[in-house]
Amino acid sequence: MKLSLGFSPCPNDTFIFDAMIHNKVDTEGLNFEVSYEDVETLNQKAFKAELDITKLSYHAYAYLTENYVLLHAGSALGFGVGPLLICKNEELANMPLNALRKIIGELKVAIPGKYTTANFLLNLAFPEAQNKIEMKFFEIEPSLLEQKIDLGVIIHENRFTYQDKGLKKIMDLGEYWENLTHCPIPLGGIMIKRELPEEIKQKVNRIIRRSVNYAFENPESGMSFICSHAQEMSNDVIKKHIELYVNKYSVDLGEEGRKAVEIFFDHARKGGLIPETKQNLFI
Repeated sequence: MKLSLGFSPCPNDTFIFDAMIHNKVDTEGLNFEVSYEDVETLNQKAFKAELDITKLSYHAYAYLTENYVLLHAGSALGFGVGPLLICKNEELANMPLNALRKIIGELKVAIPGKYTTANFLLNLAFPEAQNKIEMKFFEIEPSLLEQKIDLGVIIHENRFTYQDKGLKKIMDLGEYWENLTHCPIPLGGIMIKRELPEEIKQKVNRIIRRSVNYAFENPESGMSFICSHAQEMSNDVIKKHIELYVNKYSVDLGEEGRKAVEIFFDHARKGGLIPETKQNLFI
C-alpha cells in the first residue's frame, strides 16, 4: 500500500523520516510518496486533504480535526524551542513590553503563516498585533534587514542565526508559553487521515517511532540526506537544530506530551483563537 506523506525539508523532519522512507527500518509493507514543503504549505495542503500523512502546525490541526487525527510519534514539542519575536531597530528592542503593546498595532509584523503555531503564540502574547504579513520563514530575516517590516516571528534554524545578522530579540514566545502553562510548547505534529483504517494508523505510528529510534541510534546515517535538504546550514547548525527539536516527545508524546497538546487547545479555545472540536485529538 502506498501513502502520500508530507514533511518539511528542515533537519528535524528529515532526521525523523530518513529511515522509513529509505527502507532502513521495517515499514510493514507500506510505501510512501514524499512531498517536501515548508510547514505553512503543508498546512494549506491539509486544508484540501491532499496528503494521507502530513506534518502540521498544532494551530492548523485545530481547524482540521474532522479530516485528520494526531499520531503519537513524530511530534515537535519541548522547552526552549519556541518561536522568537525579533527586530532590527534598537529602540524597539529596548522598549518595555507595555509600551510596545501600545504601538504594535501600527507596526508591520511578519509571520511564517496564518496557521502556524508561531502565529498562535503571537496572538496569545500580543493580541494587539493586527498588521501581519505572511512570509516563508526564511524570508523574514532578510525583510527585517531591508526594513520592509518592523518585527518578525522566526522559527526553525533562524533562532541560531539572527544575532549574527545584527537582529535583536524582543520576546521568546515559547518561553512566554512555558511561563504561562508550565508545559512544553506543541509546535508541530504528524497527522493521518481519519478515514484510513485503524490498523493502518497504528502501523504508520509504529513505523515513525521505529524511524526516530533508528535515527537516534545511528545519528550519522541520514546526514547526507539531511544536508541535501537543509537551507544553507552548516553541520554545526544542523546538529543543533536536530538536538533542539527532536526529543523524547518525537518518539512518543507520552502522558506529558498529550497533556501539553490538550492545554494548548484549551487555551486557544478559551481565547477564541481556534474553533471548538468534538473529535478525539489522538489515535
